[in-house]
Parts: sequence; C-alpha cells; structure tokens
Amino acid sequence: MKFKIAHTNFNVMDLEKSVAFYEKALGLKVLRKREASDGSFILVFMGDEVTEHQIELTWLRDRKEPYDLSDNEIHLALVVDDFDAAYEHHKNMGCICFENKAMGIYFIEDPDGYWIEIVPQRK
Repeated sequence: MKFKIAHTNFNVMDLEKSVAFYEKALGLKVLRKREASDGSFILVFMGDEVTEHQIELTWLRDRKEPYDLSDNEIHLALVVDDFDAAYEHHKNMGCICFENKAMGIYFIEDPDGYWIEIVPQRK
C-alpha cells in the first residue's frame, strides 16, 4: 500500500480575500472550484503548478465567527528558490508574522491567521 499527500485544508471566512492572498503571496493558482447545490459551502483548490499537492480553501456559509487556531502549531511549509526576493515581497505585503534567523526561515500569516513557513531551497 502506498499513499501520497493530495491536499491541505484551510477553512476561511472570506474566500475571495483568501484566494487573492494565496495568489499574491505565493503565486498559487485556482485549479478547480466546487460549490454545494444548496450554497452551504464552496471549495477552492489551489496549487503551484509544479507539485501535485494542493491547498483546499473551504468557505462555509453558516460560519460567522473566526476559527480557533489554538496555538497555531500546525502549518504549511513552502520551499522558495529565491529566499531574499520572497522575504522582501512578503515584507512589503506586511504579512511576515515570525522570523527565526538562526534557522534561516520565516512565517507569513494569511487573512484567517494560518501560518505558512517559508524555507529557502537547500542545496
């Protein structure tokens, strides 16, 4: 038996704002969208067009309060080929929420408070 990772889900409050963030911050593209026939949810799958792994953004119509992310220890990590350019881009966007210079990484925060780790490509 062999498994491979398909996607990571983030529940979001404002779907358009989240899609725009992932497009601008990480260059992800909308790959497909699914809407419930009764309008109760919308799923948007985004990807980097390099790997098969996708992010599933889930919007629930009846959700009114922000999601409790607890200690936010669960996160997504992306490797970037030009770390310095990515850092400047995210700094200009104002979305860097934590830096660990000793490890050579930093985190950005999406509109719903999810943290995304940015890791330099290691050779």
